[in-house]
Amino acid sequence: MRFKGAEANFTRLHANIVQEDGAFTVSIRLHNHLNETESACGEEVAPTFELANSMVDALAARFEIEQSCISISIIMHSFRDGTFH
Repeated sequence: MRFKGAEANFTRLHANIVQEDGAFTVSIRLHNHLNETESACGEEVAPTFELANSMVDALAARFEIEQSCISISIIMHSFRDGTFH
């Protein structure tokens, strides 16, 4: 990923994975807490939860973001009782 013609150095990753209509929408925000001008966001759809999870993992690995600097919110339907989790 390029940022304004230079390599971005992201230190934080925030991900939301939402189950919608049989697929999973993955929304990502990346930023550098030392330089707030370096930030990026995006959204992709994954057909499975495993693929959604691997998208987040790949970004964390690509930018070498430590596990303690990653936050993930997951919203899924519970088909057993018809509630959200």
